[in-house]
Amino acid sequence: MGLKAILSKLFAAWVNRDINNLRQNAVALQRQTMQQLVQQATATAFGKDHQFTNIHTYEDFKLNVPIRDYEDLRPYIDRMTHGEPDVLWPGKPAYLAKTSGTTSGVKYIPISKESMPEHIKAARNALLSYIHETGKADFVDGKMIFLQGSPVMSEKAGIATGRLSGIVAHHVPAYLQKNRLPSYEINCIDDWEQKVDAIVEETHNQDMRLISGIPPWCQMYFDRLSAKAGGKKIKDIFPNFKLFVYGGVNYEPYRSRIEESIGFGIDTIETYPASEGFIAFQDSQKDKGLLLLANSGIFYEFVPTDEFFNDHPARLSLGEVELNKNYALIMNTNAGLWGYSLGDTVKFTSLKPHKIVVTGRIKHYISAFGEHVIGEEVEHALMSVAKQEGVDVVEFTVAPQVNPVEDSLPYHEWFVEFGKAPANMVSFAQKVDAALQQKNIYYQDLITGNILRPLVVRSLQPDSFINFMRSQGKLGGQNKVPRLSNDRKIADALVNYII
Repeated sequence: MGLKAILSKLFAAWVNRDINNLRQNAVALQRQTMQQLVQQATATAFGKDHQFTNIHTYEDFKLNVPIRDYEDLRPYIDRMTHGEPDVLWPGKPAYLAKTSGTTSGVKYIPISKESMPEHIKAARNALLSYIHETGKADFVDGKMIFLQGSPVMSEKAGIATGRLSGIVAHHVPAYLQKNRLPSYEINCIDDWEQKVDAIVEETHNQDMRLISGIPPWCQMYFDRLSAKAGGKKIKDIFPNFKLFVYGGVNYEPYRSRIEESIGFGIDTIETYPASEGFIAFQDSQKDKGLLLLANSGIFYEFVPTDEFFNDHPARLSLGEVELNKNYALIMNTNAGLWGYSLGDTVKFTSLKPHKIVVTGRIKHYISAFGEHVIGEEVEHALMSVAKQEGVDVVEFTVAPQVNPVEDSLPYHEWFVEFGKAPANMVSFAQKVDAALQQKNIYYQDLITGNILRPLVVRSLQPDSFINFMRSQGKLGGQNKVPRLSNDRKIADALVNYII
C-alpha cells in the first residue's frame, strides 16, 4: 500500500465525523441552510422581489417563493447571463453550466463561488466514505479515469461557460491530478467517438484502478478497449481495476452487461450530481440508498408527485417527508436557484439517516389513458424478467401507441435493444406485462378492463440507441435516453431500427 492510500485512510476517518453529523442532524442542518440562503440573498433582485426580509420560517418561505421551472426563472436568468450582478445571488456567477433542456433548448445554470466547492467536496466524500467503510484504498495509488465533457470553456457576458463535467475538471484536487486520465488534450476532443478512441489509445496500457462516468458511455469505452485487446475482459486489461463510480442514470439496466464486460461484479458507488448542485451519494456498500447532502448549500423541498401538477400542491421540508413515497425534488441553492423544480422524482428509503433513490423524471411518464406509469416501474418490470430469463438488455425506451394501424386496442410499445435476446419474444413480453401490472394497479385495471392490450416489445438492431443519439447530436457526455415518454417523438424515430 502506497503513501497516498495510507494517508487517504486517515483522511477518510477524519471526514467521516462530519458525515456522521450530517447523518444524525439533517433536519436541523436544513433549517439552518434555509435561513442562511435567505439572509445571503436578501439584497438581490430576486430577494427584493420576493420580500426576503419578511421570511423567518418555512411557512413564510412558501408564501413568498413559488415553485418554478427553468422557463419561469428565465427572466432572472437572462438578466444574469447578460452580465447584471446581484440578480439571483450576490455578485455574478463564477460559471454558467450549459445544459440541453428538452423544452427550453439550451439552459444556463448558475454556479457560484460558494456552490462550486460543494461539487468537489461531495465527490471526494463519496470516495472517502467507501475507503472508511471498506478499508480499500489502493485505487488512489493507481490511475483514475473520469469520462466527461470537454473542459474547454467559452464566455457569456464575461462568465466562463461550459458543461458541468468540464467545469469540474478545472477543480480536481492537485493530489489527484497526476493520477487522473484522460490527458487535458484528449479531454478537449469534442467529438465523442473520436474522444473515446483516443482515450482507449491513451489508457489501454495504464494501471487503471477507478473508472467513472455515465454507464452507457462507459460501456462504449469498455467495448472499444476489449476490441483493441482482442476480446479480452476489462479485468485482464486492467488487473487492478476495483471501483466503478457512476451517476446520471439507474445502473441496474446496465449492470449485467457492464459486469460481463469487466469479468466480475465490481464494487460501485452511485452519485447524484446535477448542474444545479450535488444532491446525494451512496455512502455504504451495504445500502443502495443515497445519503442526501443536507449541509451543502442546498435547501430541499419535496412535492408529492400525485399533486405536482395541481394548482396548489403540498410542499414539504425534509422533516415532513415519509418513506417510500414519490416526491418531485425542489431545490433552493447557494448559486441562486429558488423554488427550482429539477424535474427528478425521488423516494426515501431511510429517514435515519435520510437516504433517497431516484425514481424517474416528473415529465417522463406514460399516462395516455390515466395509468401514470413511471420510470421506476418500467425499469423494474423489464429488468426483473430479463434477470429471470437470462436476457441481456442494452438499452430501451417506452411510448404509448394510441392509434395502432393494425386495428387493435391501444398499447404500450417497448423499444428494446438486446445483447442477448429472449428465446421466445411473445412469452417474454407477456411476463414483462404481468410484472408491470403488479407494479401499477392503474395499468392493471386498463388491461383487465380491455382498454389497453398487453404491451408489445420491438427488438432493435445492434447499436440502435447509439445511432439514434448520434442522429440527435447527443452522443456521449451527460446525455441520456429517456426511459419513457408520453408522446411518440422518440418512438417514431426508433421505428427505423426495428429488426
